[in-house]
Amino acid sequence: MKTRGIFVPFRDGIIGTTDRRVSPDAIECVPFRDGTNLNRQMKIELKEITVKELTDGYVDNSEAGVVGYGGKLDIRPPYQREFIYKDKQRDAVINTVRKAFPLNVMYWAVREDGNYEVIDGQQRTISLCQYVNGDFSFENLYIHNLQDDIKAQILDYKLMVYLCSGTDSEKLEWFRTINIAGEKLTDQELRNAVYSGTWVTDAKRYFSKTGCPAYGIGSDYLTGTPIRQDYLETAIEWISDGTIEDYMSKHQHDENASVLWSYFQLVISWVKATFPKYRKEMKGIEWGNLYNQFKDKPFDTDKLESEIVALMMDEDVTKKSGIYKYVLTREEKHLNIRQFSDNQRREAYERQEGICVKCRKHFELNEMEADHATPWHEGGKTAADNCQLLCKDDNRRKSGK
Repeated sequence: MKTRGIFVPFRDGIIGTTDRRVSPDAIECVPFRDGTNLNRQMKIELKEITVKELTDGYVDNSEAGVVGYGGKLDIRPPYQREFIYKDKQRDAVINTVRKAFPLNVMYWAVREDGNYEVIDGQQRTISLCQYVNGDFSFENLYIHNLQDDIKAQILDYKLMVYLCSGTDSEKLEWFRTINIAGEKLTDQELRNAVYSGTWVTDAKRYFSKTGCPAYGIGSDYLTGTPIRQDYLETAIEWISDGTIEDYMSKHQHDENASVLWSYFQLVISWVKATFPKYRKEMKGIEWGNLYNQFKDKPFDTDKLESEIVALMMDEDVTKKSGIYKYVLTREEKHLNIRQFSDNQRREAYERQEGICVKCRKHFELNEMEADHATPWHEGGKTAADNCQLLCKDDNRRKSGK
C-alpha cells in the first residue's frame, strides 16, 4: 500500500511533519503530539489538490464570505469572523510554497450538499488565493512578474487536505480536537460549521455581522462582538437554557431563525421596561435567564429603581452588576457583600476571648469565621462593632452551607 508522511499542525500553522505513516485512502485515527486520538467514527479522507485548483473561482465578498475551489469551498463562511495574517505570516506561506517545502495539512468539512467548508487552514488558503489573484507581492514580485516555470511550480504545488465527514456530534468533537493551530475558532464558530444550513444562514443576518440588528438593540447589554459569534451564542444559550448544541441540531434545517430573533427582541424589551434607567453595570448580565424566570411577574419599576440607587451607594456591596439579579431573586450571593478585615476579625476575637457566640466553646482565631451580628439585609454594616466570630461549623450551619 502506498503511504506518505502526514503533516501535523505546528503552533505557527505553517509547516511541520511527523515520522508516522498512514494510508491516504482511509484514515481512521491520527495521533497528535499530546497523544490525543481523533474520533475513530469519523470518515476522514486525505486528498491532494493543487494551488491552481484551490484558487480557481476565488471570490472575496468581505463579510458576505470568501469562496474558492471552483465555488465549492467556503473558505470563510459569512458567519465567521474575519481575521488576517500579518505580512510576515502571509509571506511565510508563499515562501514555503516557492521553496517546495511541505505546507501544513488543512481540514475541510464535507457538507450535506457535497461542497466543503474550511475548518483549519483558512488564512493559509486566503494567503495563497490573494497571491495568485495578484493582491500582494512577495519579495517585491507579483505572481505575474515571475518566470513561467516558477509560476507553474507554484500553481502545481500540491496541498494536502483532510476531508472530514460524520455525524454532527462526531464532527464537533473532531473539530475541537484539531483546532490547535493559528487563529483558533471559537466554540460557536465550530458549532456553526457542524450545524450549517438554512437556520444558521438566516441567524447570522441578525446576530453575526458588524452593525447587525442584534447589535443595534442589544450592544448595551451584551459583551463580546457579533463577528466572533458572541451575540449568536448568547441568544441561543438564553433561549435553550444552556443546551446550545441540542437547540441548533433541532433547528438546523428550519427555513429561518425568526423565532430566535423574536425571542431576543422580547428579552431586550423586557430589560428596558423593567429597568428603564441604563447603567454600565447592566452590560454582560445573563438577561435571557432572568427573562425566562421573571417575564410573567409584575414589578414596580419605581420601587426597583429606588432600591438599585440605595444598593449602588452601599459600600458593602462590592459587585454592583449583581444588584440587578439581587433585586429580582433576593439572593445575597450576587452582591459579594464586603468581608470583614483581618483587623476587625482580630478585634472581635479579643473582645469575645475566643469564645464562639453560638456554642460558647473556645477556638483559635483560624478556627473561627466572621459574621454580621446584625445581618446585612437588616441594615447591618461591615464594621468592627457589627463583627462577631463563630466556629466554622456553627457559621456554616447558620448560613445554610
